[in-house]
Amino acid sequence: MAKVFRYRLKPTKAQIAKLNDQLELCRWVYNETLAMRKSAFEQEGKSVSYFESKRMLPIWKESKPELKSVHSQVLQDVVLRVNLAFKAFFRRVQSGEEDPGYPRFKGKNRYDSISYPQSGFSVDGNTLWLSKIGEIKFWLHRPIEGFVKRLTIRRSATKKWYVSFLIEGSINHPLAPSQKVVGIDMGILNFAVLSDGEFIENPRFLLADEERLKKAQSKRDMLPKGSPQRRKASKAVSHLYEKVTNRREDFAQRLSRQWITDMG
Repeated sequence: MAKVFRYRLKPTKAQIAKLNDQLELCRWVYNETLAMRKSAFEQEGKSVSYFESKRMLPIWKESKPELKSVHSQVLQDVVLRVNLAFKAFFRRVQSGEEDPGYPRFKGKNRYDSISYPQSGFSVDGNTLWLSKIGEIKFWLHRPIEGFVKRLTIRRSATKKWYVSFLIEGSINHPLAPSQKVVGIDMGILNFAVLSDGEFIENPRFLLADEERLKKAQSKRDMLPKGSPQRRKASKAVSHLYEKVTNRREDFAQRLSRQWITDMG
């Protein structure tokens, strides 16, 4: 069984600079990979595979030596993300969606995570070691259980840093078998509707948060682009958006746990 453990990182200023540099370099690789595949298809009618794209990395490192400051598997994962974006695009085309959404180039500050698929990292207590970056402390608010298969570093909209561990192995919290079944439909007017007729209303605190977010976005949009006031307002919107997202996730996690317990 796979499970994700997420923690808040505590990088130093020097480490934050390295992480930001790596995100920008990964964004460059993403855009170069996308441009190469797009050009090959438009000019030659050729579809470039993941493995063909990956062979470009050593060539790009020769012309852009700073790419060597990023772990090799992190760069390979960037190429894989482009490949997955194209696969999703072709699936949507085949299913006949009106707007299948062709993969887009990533603008500045629009690439916010890097992943170490298999190697280049280690964990010792509340200390994470990353290749090319060094040791970073993190808040170990619960123990990591199982084998770490994949690690992802993410920068939030409010410039906070998080690490997520994809864990494989047995998690020692088994649930008793149950014959109970219920269908769940996530709604718009209601948070969810269950097949047994139960309605879960949107919590008032979420509605209030979302209303504040709408007002903050409206205030920001009325300010001149590029002005200090708009930048300050954008930062306030990012903080509110993160708060709304976290509270929605927390509510959903608590509710899903309640459903599982009740079904037991």
